[in-house]
Amino acid sequence: MKVLGITALAILILMGVAGAAPFAYITNYDSNNVSVIDTATNKVTTTVDVGYHPAGIAVIPDGTKAYVVNSYDDTVSIIDTTKNKVTATVKVGTYPQEIAVSPDGTKAYVTSFSNNSVSVIDTTTNKVTATVPVGNFPFGIAVSPDGKKVYVTNSGGDSTNFTGTVSVIDTATNTVVTTIPTGNNSLGVAVNPDGSKAYVMNSNIYRSYTATISVIDTITNEVTDTVNIGSIPRGVAVSPDGKNVYLAIQFPDPDSLTGAVDVIDTATNKVIARVPVGKAPCGIEVTPGGTKVYVANYASYSVSVIDTTTNTVIDTVTVGKYPTGVAIGPILDYETADQSIKATSNSTEYTGVEETNILSSEEKTAVELNNSNSNNSDNGSNSSGNESNKNNSTPGFGLLGNLICLYGGGKFWKK
Repeated sequence: MKVLGITALAILILMGVAGAAPFAYITNYDSNNVSVIDTATNKVTTTVDVGYHPAGIAVIPDGTKAYVVNSYDDTVSIIDTTKNKVTATVKVGTYPQEIAVSPDGTKAYVTSFSNNSVSVIDTTTNKVTATVPVGNFPFGIAVSPDGKKVYVTNSGGDSTNFTGTVSVIDTATNTVVTTIPTGNNSLGVAVNPDGSKAYVMNSNIYRSYTATISVIDTITNEVTDTVNIGSIPRGVAVSPDGKNVYLAIQFPDPDSLTGAVDVIDTATNKVIARVPVGKAPCGIEVTPGGTKVYVANYASYSVSVIDTTTNTVIDTVTVGKYPTGVAIGPILDYETADQSIKATSNSTEYTGVEETNILSSEEKTAVELNNSNSNNSDNGSNSSGNESNKNNSTPGFGLLGNLICLYGGGKFWKK
């Protein structure tokens, strides 16, 4: 009876998780807000006003906070995801772009494009505790799974002929310990789950449309392979099992803005599939269970949802104007929980285990809070307070023009 009781409790809790899919948070660059998508239904449950021209976004592992980079405000808005409201704003460097959070959720790292630096935010106090000088025009950023290193892509700029590099920051000392040469105009980076490789996208749009992915061995800090991409890369993500890299691309013709997602097999570093999506795809992220990919289509005002089993688009979600960044949280979700339910059931039936590891209080809290978000949905966009800012904006063309999504935008905006 004791065994059955414990097992039943564990299964009920896990089933609660199974019913609570993670949320996808989408920054809408010209709507000055964030769309919140329930990944179980692919519906926008609410819209949260943030700062001026939000770009990068990251969610801490337990899913209770989202950090939004406001590129024209030089700030980071912190969203309490239990209330879907901004509860704090942090001043960072000039023209910030991307953000990454440490695996333990205690630090957030923000690239400041014009300052050639990375701001380090303590997520407990919401204060900048350090500023780390890096290379020319830093853009993309990723933290290693063990939290010991931060990888920053430096696009280079015209003065260096767009010579791209990656600065590697030691998080214990907040100093750059090495700089790795990559391709021209390095913009994005993703690290695989075991931390052994970093994938850097080089968008050489200023030099014959040549584009590549640099594969870095994180032990030797050397580029071990270069994958040639026939189109312009806009966003990069790695699957939770490390077997695939997903690359948002735009075809070289700037007039069409036609987009797709290339799927790269990490065992061979070859493109094994191409999935058509919306126009000018940009931010991209994989769900924690690895079953879906969410892609922000900048020029289509939409998000494409890809089934990773079939490599086909299974849904398209309408969001705000010029969606740019994608983040998904919490880390634990229904895909993983479903497997845990089966494992728990089998373990009890055949071995008679009397004690079962169930969810931590932190995980249960995250589940309850996200369920609460779904139950209190608001599909409206509350961005009226930002109208004056919108009217004075030139979408995407501060400095190098929101590099990651807007190449060829001059012709696009004229249309």
